[in-house]
Amino acid sequence: MPKRILQGVVTSDANARTVTVLVERRFKHPILQKTIRKSKKYRAHDQNNTFKVGDTVRIQECAPVSKSKHWEVIAS
Repeated sequence: MPKRILQGVVTSDANARTVTVLVERRFKHPILQKTIRKSKKYRAHDQNNTFKVGDTVRIQECAPVSKSKHWEVIAS
């Protein structure tokens, strides 16, 4: 099974080797046909603490690193 890859913006880098990434998705409402924006935050593993707030990054699914981290940063 292929791993999912998402793109988002780093909103927090306060914790060691962890970044919080806000991923936004857009879709049309099935009845109203209006474009809707929904967002979700993911906590991702950043081994070298290289990414800062405001950076656009790509994250990929991985084996659980901790209780809340199931994603890892792969590129900016």
